[in-house]
Amino acid sequence: MEEHLTVGRVAELADVTVRTLHHYDEIGLVQPSARTAGGYRAYSAEDVERLREVLAFRRLGFGLREIADLVDDPAADAVARLRRLRGLLLEQRDRAAAMVTAIDRELEARAMGIKTTPEEQLKPFGAQLYETIGSAYPATRRTEPRIAAKVWDALGDARTVLNIGAGTGSYEPVGRDVTAVEPSAVMRAQRPAGAALCVAAAAERLPFEDQSFDAAMAFSTVHHWQDPIAGLREMRRVARRVVVFTHDGSDTAWRHRFWLSRDYLPEVSELVEGRPSVEELAGSIGARIEPVLIPWDCADGFFEAYWRRPEAYLEEHVRRAMSVWTRVGPLAERRAVEGLRDDLATGRWSERNRELLALDAAELGLRLLVA
Repeated sequence: MEEHLTVGRVAELADVTVRTLHHYDEIGLVQPSARTAGGYRAYSAEDVERLREVLAFRRLGFGLREIADLVDDPAADAVARLRRLRGLLLEQRDRAAAMVTAIDRELEARAMGIKTTPEEQLKPFGAQLYETIGSAYPATRRTEPRIAAKVWDALGDARTVLNIGAGTGSYEPVGRDVTAVEPSAVMRAQRPAGAALCVAAAAERLPFEDQSFDAAMAFSTVHHWQDPIAGLREMRRVARRVVVFTHDGSDTAWRHRFWLSRDYLPEVSELVEGRPSVEELAGSIGARIEPVLIPWDCADGFFEAYWRRPEAYLEEHVRRAMSVWTRVGPLAERRAVEGLRDDLATGRWSERNRELLALDAAELGLRLLVA
């Protein structure tokens, strides 16, 4: 028999007042639909599931009218709503991590007698993840021509291309009519003169008509989307061909294979936990999966790029252009950097990873999805 929860019990479990629950009932947001044996109104399992979403969105700062639209969205099922909610919570966590990092740096500066400016003090409190790391991108994030060639080849003969999560414009194919989509103002501001038209929008809600483009591409951005499946389906909707460069973060073998996450930064596993696997991503749009090897001298400084050049991870400007370091937080970063520095100095890193030194390219879970 299905268990029903009384209003008082739900209020106790959710840490809200009975008055709040009565208000949600009165406005039709969450209405208990069951009855106890004594005839009192109670919450069914479905009611509790809806209340959980409402409370989570409320604690993220959404208004009640906005929440009603979100939980009643006819285009989203329960799983899609949970993924959307998870994405918002991850964004909130990333924002908090960025603020902690900024405060730690200010504490270090003050300890050295350096006072930060008012602008520096306020900036992290209004920043999202890419507003925090975006300014560091030009230093190390460049187009890697060998990987770019694979992406552009996968585009086939497409003349009109939509580049989603375009950032500063890396990997945008030349000689084609490109439209870029980038939600971060900091990233958009760093696009070079003469770059493709850039639209401020999110992957999950593309402001384009069906089949508007020959192809849609996304390079190393899917892991930042609130709802990757919804974003990929949007790409499929607006374009006849879809090309996505991403990594299979759900692959435990990958996490063990890459020495940085295996030996120094196990928190990476927490960042990708619960995210759709590359098979799920591909399946959502009917894509084939192609492995992409990383050359040892990769020009693009993404997280795995320096697999044969470990000293690079000791450089502050290199780490600042990788979202992973901001997301794991300053304590994990400091521990990882200190551990790697010690192992490089003693030769332990070379002993553990001797087989890598003879490789020209490594398979570290990067994939190309083509549909």
